Amino acid sequence: MKKLVALLFAAGFSLAASATPETFVMDSTHTFSRFEYSHFGYSTQLSRFDSTTGKIVLDRAAKTGSVDVTIDAKSVDTGYPTFNGHLQGEDFLDTARYPVITYKSTKFNFDGDKLASVDGNLTIKGVTKPVTLTVTSFMCMPHPMLKKEACGANAVAKIKRTEFNAGKYAPYVGDDVTLTFAVEAVKE
Repeated sequence: MKKLVALLFAAGFSLAASATPETFVMDSTHTFSRFEYSHFGYSTQLSRFDSTTGKIVLDRAAKTGSVDVTIDAKSVDTGYPTFNGHLQGEDFLDTARYPVITYKSTKFNFDGDKLASVDGNLTIKGVTKPVTLTVTSFMCMPHPMLKKEACGANAVAKIKRTEFNAGKYAPYVGDDVTLTFAVEAVKE
């Protein structure tokens, strides 16, 4: 019996030691980047980008990873096509010159076994600033439909749009913007 326990322990230890980083590709049909801001103090406006792609690399044993996200800035969706065009203009996203928004992580931060936050660099309109995403949920498990390992997460961050040269009408239209990300990614 002792030999069996020792064998199982050794096998488990070797599996943990040989764990390698896993790569997950974001499912663009279940991954969305949203933003919200104060509209003249009357209300909080919610909008999203309809095209977000990227990869997550995760090494659960080492508690490390990376995320690389690309958002098609022209996919901004306010629910009103005329306003979409306004946000794509020079005063805000300037999508003719800067067609993508990117986020590239520099560090995953764990609280025990739980992914708590991700440090990284956000680039909007050619301006790159450090931004920390607070992870509000994160789970990996076999996907019930795809029969592959998948991970899902929700994360939030706050930025000032004036820091990214997108400050038209600030402070009347809020400078503070809350970014939220809903991500589902499937193992390669």
